[in-house]
Amino acid sequence: MTSPEGIVPTEAHVPFDMADAATAVVDAVGAVVGWTAATERLLGYPAAEVLNKSASMLLASPEDAVTAQGIAEQCRDQGSWGGLVTLRHRSGRPVEVGLRITGVSPSSEFCGRSCWLVSAIDLSKIPTWALSGSLLEAFLVRSPIGMAVLSPDLRYVWMNDTLERYGGVPRDQRLGRRMADSLPGLDTAALEAQMRKVLESGKPVIDYEYRGWTMADPYREHAYSTSFFRLDNADGHPVGVCYMGMDVTDRWRARERLALLNEASAKIGSTLDVLRTSQELAEFAVPRLADFVTVDLLESVLHGEEPVAPSQRTLLAFRRAGQSSIREGTPESIAALGDPISVSPTSPFASCFFSGEPLLDPAMDISVAAWTGDDPARAQRVREFGMRSLMVVPIRARGTILGVASFVRSRLPDPFEEDDLLLAEELVSRAALCVDNARRYTREHTTALALQRSLMPHNLPGSPALEVASRYLPTDIRDGVGGDWFDVIPLSGARVALVVGDVVGHGINAAASMGRLRTAVHTLADMDLPPEELLAHLDDLVIRLGEERVGEEDIAAALIGATFLYAIYDPVTRRCTMARAGHPVPALVAPDGEVTFPSLPAGPPLGLGSLPFESAELELPEGSLIALYTDGLIETCDQDIDVGLARLSNALAQPGLPLEDLCSTVVDTLLTRPPSDDVALLLARTHSLSPGHVASWDLPTDPAVVASARSLTVRQLAEWGLDELMTTSELIVSELVTNAIRHGSGPIRLRLIRHDVLICEVADASNTSPRLRHARTTDEGGRGLFLVAQLARRWGTRYTEGGKLIWAEQDLPAPA
Repeated sequence: MTSPEGIVPTEAHVPFDMADAATAVVDAVGAVVGWTAATERLLGYPAAEVLNKSASMLLASPEDAVTAQGIAEQCRDQGSWGGLVTLRHRSGRPVEVGLRITGVSPSSEFCGRSCWLVSAIDLSKIPTWALSGSLLEAFLVRSPIGMAVLSPDLRYVWMNDTLERYGGVPRDQRLGRRMADSLPGLDTAALEAQMRKVLESGKPVIDYEYRGWTMADPYREHAYSTSFFRLDNADGHPVGVCYMGMDVTDRWRARERLALLNEASAKIGSTLDVLRTSQELAEFAVPRLADFVTVDLLESVLHGEEPVAPSQRTLLAFRRAGQSSIREGTPESIAALGDPISVSPTSPFASCFFSGEPLLDPAMDISVAAWTGDDPARAQRVREFGMRSLMVVPIRARGTILGVASFVRSRLPDPFEEDDLLLAEELVSRAALCVDNARRYTREHTTALALQRSLMPHNLPGSPALEVASRYLPTDIRDGVGGDWFDVIPLSGARVALVVGDVVGHGINAAASMGRLRTAVHTLADMDLPPEELLAHLDDLVIRLGEERVGEEDIAAALIGATFLYAIYDPVTRRCTMARAGHPVPALVAPDGEVTFPSLPAGPPLGLGSLPFESAELELPEGSLIALYTDGLIETCDQDIDVGLARLSNALAQPGLPLEDLCSTVVDTLLTRPPSDDVALLLARTHSLSPGHVASWDLPTDPAVVASARSLTVRQLAEWGLDELMTTSELIVSELVTNAIRHGSGPIRLRLIRHDVLICEVADASNTSPRLRHARTTDEGGRGLFLVAQLARRWGTRYTEGGKLIWAEQDLPAPA
C-alpha cells in the first residue's frame, strides 16, 4: 500500500476517468462478493478463485494489512476513499494501481448487505487515463502558460486563467470577440495575420515575439512569446486555431540591456577627449534610459590632473562635462557645458559623491528639497518639467571618483527601478574608464606638448642671407604633438643651415626623440661639418642610442628609421650643399617660378648604418626658393607620392607671393582634410651678398705680410664706415695671419665679410687644428688665439677641401 498515513485521498489525488476500470465488490467483512472480467485481466484471478474469499489475499505483502485496516476505517467514516496501492498478481508480481472505494446501498442486489465498490486502474496505462476528464481540464485551465482557442473567424471560444490574467479583461468579455476588442495595446493585426497563415498552411508558428501593453498593466510595455497551431477534427478539417503565450518581459529586458551595453561600448569613448566622452554618455542614455542626463566631473579631471579623494566635509569644484535631454536645447539644465556646478551638501549628488554609492529615488518626493537645496532656479526647473524619478551614480575608475552622473525621468511614466539602476551603473562604469583614459591622455599630451614646444624653435633666426617661413601640423590638430621638426641654424661665414627631420611615431616618445636629434644637430652644426659628415655622425649617434635603449622599444623605434635632410646655403657664393638620410627631396623654385626637384642621393634612414651618405652642391640664382618638407605633406593613403609632388609643384609656382602667404597656400592646397601624418614645411628665399660686402686677398707666407694685412683691413673698414672696429680688427687679423704663417702652409687667404656681423676669415692649406691655451708669463708667444677669443664675439675653425679656415666675428656698431 502506498497511500501516506494521515492523508485522506480525494479525487485530486486520483483524478482519472473510471470508465474502463477493473471492478470488484467487497462486503462489510472484507469478503469478495463481485468480480468482473476486467478485474480478472488486471490481476489474473478467475472469479471462482476469489469470490467469497477475503480481499486480503490480493495484497502485495502481509504488512499491508495494517494499512488496509486504516483505509477501511476511513471508508466507514467518510463513505469513500481514493489513492494508490500495490496489489499482487496471481503470478506473484506486484501491480501498481490507482484505487477508488465507494459505498453501495444496502437495497442493492447483494442480499441486502452493505458492500463497497472497488475500482482499480493499472498505473502502467497512465497515457490512457491521464489526458481525460477532469485532469485534462485542470491541466489546461491552470497551466502557467497562457492558452486560447479561436474559431476560424478568429473569435475567442476558450481561454485559460493565465491568459485572462495577462489580458486584464474578464473571460466573459472576451469570449466570442476578436483580439482587437480587448487588446488595444498590442499589434493585433500582425497576430491575426500569423493565425490566418497557420489556418491556411497547417504549419505551426513557434516563438513569435512581440511587445505591447494590456489592460493588466496599461502603463508598461511587456514582451510576449507566442506559438500558434491549427486544430483539426477527425476528418482533418480545421476547426480553429490555438495559441500559447508566455510573458518574457524579463528575458526581453535582459537581452535589451545586453544589446544596449554592447552598443554603448561602440558609441561611448570614441575619442580621447574628456568632454566628448562625457557628452557621449549623456547622449547615449537619452532617451534609452532617461529623459534628462547630466555628467558633472571634478574640475581637476578636466585638466588631466589626478582627482582628489572626496572628503566628508568639503565638496570639491565640479564642472558640467556633458548633458542631454529629450527636449531640444536641454531646457532643464541650469548650466552650460563647461560651467561650474553648485551642489547642495545635503543633496543626493553630494551623498553619492561622498559615499561612492549609487542612489535611487523612484518618486523624488523626499529628495526634491535636498536636491534643489537653496537654489530657486533648480527648484523651478524641477517643477516646470515635472521631474519625478531620479538616479545618481558615481563616476568611478580605478578606485577613484571622477564625478557624478544624474539620470532623471519627467516624461516617461515608469519610475526608475533597481534594474534601471544596475543598467545605469554599468553604462557609467564603462564610460568612467573612457573618461579616465582621456584624462590620462590629456595629462600625457599636455606634458608632451610642453616638451615639444620647448624643443621646437620659437622664432626662426632672421638673416640677410635667407628669408624663412614655416608651418607645423600634427596628425590631429588637437594633439599638437609629433616627431617632425625643422630648424634654421646660423653658421660661420654668413652661411645658414636648413634642417628638416621626421621621427617615427607620435606623442611624448616621438617628441623626446626629436629633441635628442635636434640637440645633436645643433652640436654637430657648431663643428662646421659638411652635410654628409654631419649625417654620418648623426647616424652613429642614433645607432648608439638605440643600443643603449634595449628593452625600451618605443623610444628605440622612434629614433631608428628617422629621416633627415641638412642643407647649407652660402650667400657669398650662392651655393647650397645638401645631403639627406631617406628624406624626401626638397623643391627648388627659380625666380621665374619654375619648380624642380634636384637629383640628390637618397641615403639610408638614420640608425641603419648600411650605406654612406653623399652630398650634392647647387648654385642658386638670387631670389630662389628652397622648400623643405616631411612626407606627410605629399603622401596620403589614397594618393601616390608622384601626385603629391605634382600638387606641391603647382602650389609653389607663385614667385610673387610673400613667404607666409605661400606657406598657407601650400598647406591649404595639399591638405584638404586633417593630415594622416605629421606635416612640417620650411620655405627659405635666398639672398646673396653683393661684392661690396665682401673683400678678400691672397697673401704670401712671409712674416712681413702681416703689416700689409693690417693695412688692407683698416682701409676696407674705413670704406665700410666701421672705424670703431679698426683697432680690434687689426689685432684679430694680425694674430690670425701670424698663426697661419707660423703653423700652417700656403697659400694664405684673408677675407672680410660685412654681414649682420663683421667676419674675419684666414684660410691656409694646413689641416692642423689650432687650440686655445694660456701662456705662461715667461712665454714669448702662445697668446694669439687667447687675444682673438677676448676681442671677438665668437670664433672657430672649419675645414675645407684645401685645408682649414679660422674665423672670428664682431658685432657691428649700433647705428647713430
